[in-house]
Amino acid sequence: MSTVNTVTEQLTLAGQAIEHDSFAIIDAEAGPHAYTAEQWPIVRRMIHANADFEFNGLTRFHPDAVQAGLAAMLRGGTPVVADVEMICSGLSRPRLAHFGMATHQFISDVDVIAQAQAENTTRAVQAMRKAHRLGLLDGAIVGIGNAPTALIELVRLITEVGVRPALVVGMPVGFVSAAESKALMAALNEVPWIVISGRKGGSTLVVAALHALLSLAEARQKAQAGT
Repeated sequence: MSTVNTVTEQLTLAGQAIEHDSFAIIDAEAGPHAYTAEQWPIVRRMIHANADFEFNGLTRFHPDAVQAGLAAMLRGGTPVVADVEMICSGLSRPRLAHFGMATHQFISDVDVIAQAQAENTTRAVQAMRKAHRLGLLDGAIVGIGNAPTALIELVRLITEVGVRPALVVGMPVGFVSAAESKALMAALNEVPWIVISGRKGGSTLVVAALHALLSLAEARQKAQAGT
């Protein structure tokens, strides 16, 4: 039987051809790199998302990141907690549903806004705290592409409270605390992470990284099933 991915592919042959040709061009133009065979498809899809080859080098992986992400997806039902709605909207629902996964974000919740105003913090900080109160962070895949303060708060929850996400994809973009927040995450050994060094990042890159992981997860699922 075929071992070709079906759930995590484009839905038409024309779409598949364009995507595969794009990946081939990226492979050819990227040249040598230091990423492993399972890390490179993630970096390649991030390059594909915005045509920026600097992510070949800027993207950093905890040694256990890919395996932890795949394990979380393959066990089924793992929540994806995001800092903003854009990540939830960008992720393919059929691909997530194949693994029983659902997305969560709380940035615009009334109670989150009220608490941020009361404590003079950001909504992103309070959204991470709400996710923790709801018991969603432990064992989750957390994707942060917009708010450095969300990633800083997540680091605090990991180091001070003992929260243990399965994987953190920390890629906030910007000029205030963006690079610093990712450096804080990359200094941790307690949980696996994928980060981008420096100011670059964004929600589209989190989506790209997670879609690449979903594709790898489907391939492994098929291999394990012998199909």
